[in-house]
Amino acid sequence: METQRKSSGDDGGGERGLLHTWRGYSYSVTPERLLLPRPVLQVALGTRHGVLLVEGGQVYSFGESPWKQSQVPEPEKPTLESALSGQRVVTIAAGSFHSGAVTEDGGVHMWGDNSSGQCGLSGLTTVPNPTPVALMDSDTSPPQTVPVLELACGEQHTLALAAQREVWSWGSGSQLGLNATVFPVWKPQKVEHLAGRYVIQVACGALHSLALVRCLGPQDVQRPPVDKCRQCNQLLYTMTDKEDHVIISDGHYCPLGVELTEDEGLLEAPAPTQGLKTSPSEPVLPSQTSSSKSSAPADGADSSSDSAHHQDSEKEKSATTNGALPGYDHSALSKVKSSPYPDEQAVKDYLKKLSDNTQVEQTGKVTAGGLHTLLPSAPGGTLNSLVASCASAVGERVASTYEALSLKKMMNLYLPSGVARPSASVIVGDNTAERVRQEDSVQAKKSSSTGDIREEEAEGLRRRLSLPGLLSQVSPRLLRKAGRPRVRAVALTPLGGVVPEAQEVFPTLQTEVWSWGNCDHGQLGHGDTLARLQPQCIKSLNNKEVVRVAAGAHHSLALTAQSQVFSWGSNSCGQLGHMDSPSTVPRLAKLSEGIRVWDVSAGEKHTLLLADGDCIQPIIYYSGQQVKEAAEESHTREAGQQEGGEEEEQRVGGGYTQQPVLLPFCMNLRYVSNVFAGGQRCVALSDRNVMGFIASLHELASAERKYYCKLCNVKAQIIRPLLELESLSSALGQVVLGLLQTLVGRFSLLCHLTGQHAASLTANLRRGRDVKSLLILDHTGVFIDAYHEYCSVLGHFQVMGGFQSLTKPSLDFFGKSPELLQKLSECSEENPSMSDLLMALFYLPTRHLHEYGRLLLKLATCFEVCSDDYQKLQDSCSKFEALALQLKRKRKDADYTFHFWKSFPGKMTDSLRKPHRRLICESSNKALTLQNAGRFSVNWFILFNDALVHAQFSTHHVFPLATLWVEPIPEENTGTHGLKVITPEETFTLLACSPMEKAKWLRSINQAVDQALSGAGQDTASISSGSSQKLEPPISRTASYTFYKDGRLKEATYDGRWLNGKPNGRGVLKWPDGRIYTGTFKNGLEDGFGEYIAPNKTLNKNDHYQGYWRDGKMHGLGTYRYASGEVYDGSFQDSMRHGHGMLRSGKLNTSSPSVFIGQWLQDKKTGYGVFDDITKGEKYMGMWQDHLRQGTGVVVTQFGLYYEGAFKDNKMMGTGILLSEDDTTYEGEFSDDWTLSGKGVLTMANGDYLEGSFNGEWGSGLKVTGSYFKPHLFDSDKDKTRPVKLGRLCVCPEDKWQAVFDECWTQLGCEAPGQGENWRAWENIAVALTTSRRHIEDSPEMLSRSHSKTLESLEVIPQHVGPINMERYHTIRLYLIKACDTPLHPLGRLVETLVAVYRMTYVGVGANRRLLPQAVKEIKSYLYRIFQIVRFLFPDLPEEGGIVPEPTTNLQDKKEGSADAPLESPKPCRVVSSSALLLPVLLPRLYPPLFTLYALDKEREDDVYWECVLRLNKQPDVALLAFLGVQQKFWPVSIPDSVPAPGEKPVLSSTKDTCFASAVETLQQISTTFTPSDKLQVIQLTFEEITQEVQSLLKQDFLWSMDDLFPVFLYVVLRARIRNLGSEVSLIEDLMDPCVQHGEHGIMFTTLKACYYQIQHEKIT
Repeated sequence: METQRKSSGDDGGGERGLLHTWRGYSYSVTPERLLLPRPVLQVALGTRHGVLLVEGGQVYSFGESPWKQSQVPEPEKPTLESALSGQRVVTIAAGSFHSGAVTEDGGVHMWGDNSSGQCGLSGLTTVPNPTPVALMDSDTSPPQTVPVLELACGEQHTLALAAQREVWSWGSGSQLGLNATVFPVWKPQKVEHLAGRYVIQVACGALHSLALVRCLGPQDVQRPPVDKCRQCNQLLYTMTDKEDHVIISDGHYCPLGVELTEDEGLLEAPAPTQGLKTSPSEPVLPSQTSSSKSSAPADGADSSSDSAHHQDSEKEKSATTNGALPGYDHSALSKVKSSPYPDEQAVKDYLKKLSDNTQVEQTGKVTAGGLHTLLPSAPGGTLNSLVASCASAVGERVASTYEALSLKKMMNLYLPSGVARPSASVIVGDNTAERVRQEDSVQAKKSSSTGDIREEEAEGLRRRLSLPGLLSQVSPRLLRKAGRPRVRAVALTPLGGVVPEAQEVFPTLQTEVWSWGNCDHGQLGHGDTLARLQPQCIKSLNNKEVVRVAAGAHHSLALTAQSQVFSWGSNSCGQLGHMDSPSTVPRLAKLSEGIRVWDVSAGEKHTLLLADGDCIQPIIYYSGQQVKEAAEESHTREAGQQEGGEEEEQRVGGGYTQQPVLLPFCMNLRYVSNVFAGGQRCVALSDRNVMGFIASLHELASAERKYYCKLCNVKAQIIRPLLELESLSSALGQVVLGLLQTLVGRFSLLCHLTGQHAASLTANLRRGRDVKSLLILDHTGVFIDAYHEYCSVLGHFQVMGGFQSLTKPSLDFFGKSPELLQKLSECSEENPSMSDLLMALFYLPTRHLHEYGRLLLKLATCFEVCSDDYQKLQDSCSKFEALALQLKRKRKDADYTFHFWKSFPGKMTDSLRKPHRRLICESSNKALTLQNAGRFSVNWFILFNDALVHAQFSTHHVFPLATLWVEPIPEENTGTHGLKVITPEETFTLLACSPMEKAKWLRSINQAVDQALSGAGQDTASISSGSSQKLEPPISRTASYTFYKDGRLKEATYDGRWLNGKPNGRGVLKWPDGRIYTGTFKNGLEDGFGEYIAPNKTLNKNDHYQGYWRDGKMHGLGTYRYASGEVYDGSFQDSMRHGHGMLRSGKLNTSSPSVFIGQWLQDKKTGYGVFDDITKGEKYMGMWQDHLRQGTGVVVTQFGLYYEGAFKDNKMMGTGILLSEDDTTYEGEFSDDWTLSGKGVLTMANGDYLEGSFNGEWGSGLKVTGSYFKPHLFDSDKDKTRPVKLGRLCVCPEDKWQAVFDECWTQLGCEAPGQGENWRAWENIAVALTTSRRHIEDSPEMLSRSHSKTLESLEVIPQHVGPINMERYHTIRLYLIKACDTPLHPLGRLVETLVAVYRMTYVGVGANRRLLPQAVKEIKSYLYRIFQIVRFLFPDLPEEGGIVPEPTTNLQDKKEGSADAPLESPKPCRVVSSSALLLPVLLPRLYPPLFTLYALDKEREDDVYWECVLRLNKQPDVALLAFLGVQQKFWPVSIPDSVPAPGEKPVLSSTKDTCFASAVETLQQISTTFTPSDKLQVIQLTFEEITQEVQSLLKQDFLWSMDDLFPVFLYVVLRARIRNLGSEVSLIEDLMDPCVQHGEHGIMFTTLKACYYQIQHEKIT
């Protein structure tokens, strides 16, 4: 309150918490004001003393306190309890002669009389001052102190409510609820019987106790099952198995004392898993047993059990066998004497009558120990457990339906109503919400009621019997259809729709009252006067929504959320507020209509009620003993006599009230917030109305209570009777009935929420009276959602003509005089129609929104405008006002739509009338016509909030708005007012009759489309409003659509982005036959990257394509996985394999694993390709046509055979050459694979040859006709063999992999190599990079960080025009290295593909030494062709062998910058060559297969060389130097007697590997480099190292002569021990840059080559 304009001052004493006290109710009484320094927060009254709690936490006592050592001079003047100073007390309690206080930290302090142990301190009869009492929980180890929330004190006992919501007690008597035999109980003990339940409040009478307990919900702890009576150890339940059903009886009666009559007898639900064993688990709470109408477990349970779950009727019928319900133990009925039924037979007849319906409704009044509903209390709150039966004698009923005839089957309880709230505000199956007036006759019966059951009550029950469920006449099948999905959805909202976080904040209304202790006056409310040692639930208060309990000395009170008061117990002075008997069961106090009680308190023989009257200011009612003035003066003296003689005196003198009396002086007390009674005293706490704040709070709470009672009345008196009418389903029809159920469900949720809110507002008045804790501010959303949901269903119901359909049933029921309806609906019209009345009634809640707005605004005005509270209140107020406006508009829309359907021709109505559909405008006035329509055609256009309907004479077409585009046609060229409407499959033009109409339709359609897209379709604004909204809905949007016209897309569903009626952007297209395309679209066709799945019916697997598309066809790169297991990876065109691609067939273990990589033409292998047949172990490299080998080609096999020559029709046919591993060669004609046929020459390995005609398969005996020659018989000096010339009959390297290069050119935008625009190529590169990058960004795991950096640097186009100098040359070189590094760049992709095909060709079977020349030529051809592309991109680059001038200054740079520059060329320049630019990029990747071929080719020579190397290396340095003829002066000197100079190594005759060691190390690096230029660089460095060492030896500059140099170099080569030197030499020779051959590098290389040959021929001497 700090923000109130008139601050309440520090003391606040003048305005809040003013205390007034008085006795009795005579008119002369005036309350006396007790003055205290601070506002009083709470008062507790004992028999002759009282305790006060003031702000700041201090405690004062007044009245007589004989336990104090020194008597107080003025007993009536409050004195401070100083023992509590320094403690902040939060709540207090007073018993008859003792008191208690609870401090902030949950500690308990007790003082006063302790003769019965009620102060919890042993050894003292009185406790003079507040003394701490500890509650020790011995279950925990070590025992812990339990913090306490509140206390309640009786005459001889005290109860404490612990913070864990458990009850503890101490003192004496049965009212402790402990299994104690010895009293007093000094030490506080837990009341085990309530353990595991959530206790909300406790109260103590003189000798009895009450507890208000929350119904068990899934969130509450489960107790272990109890299946035996704790006293006599007999089974509580028995189970008898009859042949067709099982009977479960809980008719156990304990001989050892009444205290267990019912409390253990609550039948439990066996946990669904355990089937029906004899030990049911976990006592079900009363809220779930028979008498509870709401069978759901608890306040947050997600099961709504307001009505029965109807299962198949066949099963249902058989469920009631012999007219009795399975599950009833008939014998149990006859045992119970107090049964209200005449006899067992009557019950049977009654049940039989019920079971004749299609649904089985079991209802019955059964007594204690009779029948109980079997309902689960499983934590899930799922009600799929057993439903046994039901009973209770309070006129309540539970409808349960049997799914199967035996209980052994699990039952599935299901609530068509869709109401997820098991509380009393449940619609069906609970008449709790009925107002007192209708109900009071039924009220006070109890299970074992001793009262007679009156006629009208039985009559009332019969009248409501038809079916508690919502759907009395609906067939179960229809019910399942209509109800299931909707209900499931609703049933999951916990706590009646409140959001879960808010759930704990909203007070619970699902409560039970438990009582125990002495019952001489019936104050336990169980219908008898037997004492109970343990808490037992008062069944008749279940579902009454009790929110507070109070106990007088011998009577009890319960206050409900609906502001009614139930009272029971001693009524000697009329303190119950009614004169009904018996008073052993709760009955309603008699108050005149419209009096809503919201606080109660009870004294010794009187009751105080605080209620709402007609004005905002609360009024106080008193019932009970009238205190005489004389008695008052001398009450201390005469107390004893008075007690005795009181009762007679009152009976005679009428000194008691027959019903509560209004205390006239209460209006002078201002705004009373609490009343307290105790002993004979009454106390009221009131506030003055500061700044109107208190009044506004009271008004808000009072309005909410009134509104809640109103809603409950509507539900009980209108909705429930209507739902139970038998004619309902026939009158409404399936859809409307379903809507009505949903509507009623939402109404109940709203009602429940209101009840919770009212309860919380009342609690706020009693406690804090501040704005901070108003739920309506913190949880505005919960309220707004509840109203939204309710009103949208209400609108649906209205549109479907629900109110009209309800008219007849309502007239039947309410008769021709609808006064009740008129009164409840606050309808002011003269003679309104029934449907108008019903509509006014259902729209009642929307009126309350203005009330919220008004009251919140009123509260806000009490605050400074700048304060937070003001802001909060103001915001909430405007939210409610806005909501009211919006709902009003929704109602108008629904109304408009409903009237439209009334006039619409009937045939189409059925298919077009949907609950959520609202009319926006229609063209019945011929305002809109179709262009080019026939003369007699009827075209009617209707715009709804979700579709545009084109209705013709007998047909209509619906165009969903999400996929509808409309654009005005400019008028200047047509002269008509046209609108062009585009939908996915049709485009048509509408003509309006005037520009106004055109503008109206355009705006309406656009607005409707916009709202349909934003999902606000349900809250459509009406046409007139909202013209200020933006006119154009987005042209590009996301929507779903199913195509209906014939064609490629018939019945396919597309879900994704659209542009102007065509799929465009990302989307998913699904065909009914299972084909699915996911990817991008352009202009209605698949275009861009996408995935496609097509089921293969025969193999029952899917084909799967992932790749690029164009114009609805696969086009570009992609991977196609066939259902057969084949995978094609490569290019597509028009959905056919076209271009370069690789096809892998079969896995390695299947029948024919093979790989083809090469060119495809319209789905066929055509052009050059490599085919690896893994099963045969053959590899073919050559030309193809239509999947067949045709043209020239080469075949190598794993056995070393080599064939090159002609192929025809997939066979070797024509001229060819065949070589076997040992060099046997055949040149000639072939007719089939490996089959010789015709002329040819066969040459042996030693040079002998046969010439003639051959026939037969190679290797299996050849038939030969011809001559045999042995050419070298005499000229032995000549070379033995004349080697056959290979490579003539194979595909020339330029013709290989043309498709790969063509694709690269195409990507650069050229139709043929070199033909195209340079700038366009660069543009294409940029586009390719950015699109690929964007595509990859969707899945970042594909991209490493360095890779993305490379991509970023590539997106900058280098300068590609202008003269080339060295600097530009380097830039180009670096660009190429980067470009070839990422497959996203066209060049990179090219290089990657070439590497793949090269490896494909020359790895595995392809590693055949005869292929080496082809492999080398292929690399050179790659270089040449890539260089063409590079020169196209950089047109100014000189051609092969051209020269780049070099600036003369930076010789050094050049040296480092390019390792492959010729070193000391005469004039500084740079020769451009493809190998220098591209080999560094290409060769490292191709090196392994290539070097393998070299190694195989040079194998023999290398072996000879290696043998020599190993032999010569055995010698020590000196010997080897001498042997090689190295001049002595180059030998490192050794002087034995002197220390060698630094940098020299001593050479002894025995040392090895020390001479020229650095040169040797350098040369060894030749094996670690790839390109020839790098290898030459290594050789050069080796020479430099040798020179350096010799120079340091000779201490002078030195010029080599070849004679000197060669032996030294030879020595270094030998010592370097390079294994495959021959291969290295050949590789350098083959791929060396031609311009280097004659330079320095060339000479050095020649020297190395010479060394290699020298070593091979070295003879050791």
